[in-house]
Amino acid sequence: MAFLKNYINTPSPVGFESGGQKVWLEYIKKYTDEIFTDPYGTAVGVINPGAPFKVVIEAHADEISWFVNYINDQGLIYLKRNGGVDHQIAPAKRVWIHGKKGPVKAVFGWPAIHTRLGNPDNKEQQPKVDNLCLDCGARTKKEVEDFVASQFDDKLTVEEKLTEQIGVIGEKLELTNLNVIEAESVVVYNHPGNQLATLVGLTVAGEEVAEAGRQVAMQVAAMAPIAIDKNGVDERTIEREIEIGKELAIQEGKPADMAEKIALGRLNKFFQENTLLSQAFVRDNKLTVEQFLNSTAKGLTVSDFKRFSLS
Repeated sequence: MAFLKNYINTPSPVGFESGGQKVWLEYIKKYTDEIFTDPYGTAVGVINPGAPFKVVIEAHADEISWFVNYINDQGLIYLKRNGGVDHQIAPAKRVWIHGKKGPVKAVFGWPAIHTRLGNPDNKEQQPKVDNLCLDCGARTKKEVEDFVASQFDDKLTVEEKLTEQIGVIGEKLELTNLNVIEAESVVVYNHPGNQLATLVGLTVAGEEVAEAGRQVAMQVAAMAPIAIDKNGVDERTIEREIEIGKELAIQEGKPADMAEKIALGRLNKFFQENTLLSQAFVRDNKLTVEQFLNSTAKGLTVSDFKRFSLS
């Protein structure tokens, strides 16, 4: 079972099957009398080579794959076929993009249902090579290129570090999430238990703001804000909270003409509780996070944050 798991998780795209073949050849050594490969890329294991008759059991060593064709400015990756690939089964499939510095996880996407119906004949589009793309979570073409060549530190790429850790713990590891923050200073907080982590980007760099940044990173872990401030809250969330506020006001017996004002008041409270800079600072609830940062250094604020949870 361990061999099978290792084998099916070893990439062997069309024309690049050597990785899987090496795993297979290593495994069958103990069951065969000889093994060899030929110039055509065939991997062969032979049992009882001197027998008067020959029986051949043959199987494909390759797997479905695509080539990257181009990356657009929004970071979406368009492809071209590598061998016989059925494009109609591609939407929503998860894949690995193999670059020089290791694999990056992505998923097949294609136009949303409401855009597929937006044509003169009102006929739904079908998946085609030219309307399928990969999304790896990047926002720009440069981010995609950087992901494929991401460095863990000045010595190892991320993929090399994963391989190193697999050797240490003896278990398969996969990179399932990747986000990038660009800021004057970035603070990392990993909550005890390794189930929750946060990144916070600050507008000011320096040792004097590092501890304040760590406190804010802990705030993000504890209070799970949805945006930096109210300007970062999406319209759908705002509309939903207003509707909830109206319904609650009406249920409380308030006149319909007052329900809108009451809902807007509740929306402001929602912003205070759920946007980072407006939240009460957990270490001193007399201050908001914004006030705490201003008291630490003039002009200090949060430019971006990320929160990751495995639970």
